[in-house]
Amino acid sequence: MSDLGRQFQVPGIRFERHFDSSIESVWAHLTQCAKLPGWYGEDGIIEPREGGKVQLAAGHIRGFVTRWQPYRQLVYSWNVFGPGDTISAYPESYLTIDLTPAATGTDLKLMHLPVLERFEKQNAMGWHTYLDMLGAALRGDPIDSLDVYMQRNAARYGVDLENVQR
Repeated sequence: MSDLGRQFQVPGIRFERHFDSSIESVWAHLTQCAKLPGWYGEDGIIEPREGGKVQLAAGHIRGFVTRWQPYRQLVYSWNVFGPGDTISAYPESYLTIDLTPAATGTDLKLMHLPVLERFEKQNAMGWHTYLDMLGAALRGDPIDSLDVYMQRNAARYGVDLENVQR
């Protein structure tokens, strides 16, 4: 056994998007679940403080806010639970969203890591879906159902929705 540290790389997902909306509007859509119930769930919760509870998609996603810097950065833990589970079968991960004001709106950077390798494509599909729904909401466009976006993005990332990884 060696006492030398070992380096490793952690799979993750990163997106960058520009929205022609104020940073205040983008922040509101990121933090007020009622503004995007098709993604967060009808009963989604993101408590507005460090240490605040995160519960999305009818309790399928649970975690805690680890960084709350209004209009700049939102970070929370991301734990996936099955129905009735009290302990997640998956490793905890973290969602980080950074906002920067731009001349014509807001730049957003989203990073989710670590992601198990077998979930990378599905994770990319999911966050692409989220950002598509967020963009529609910010433009004031009608927001299609989650399934519509997932179908489109499944094709983009080569995900078979009939055989998703578990």
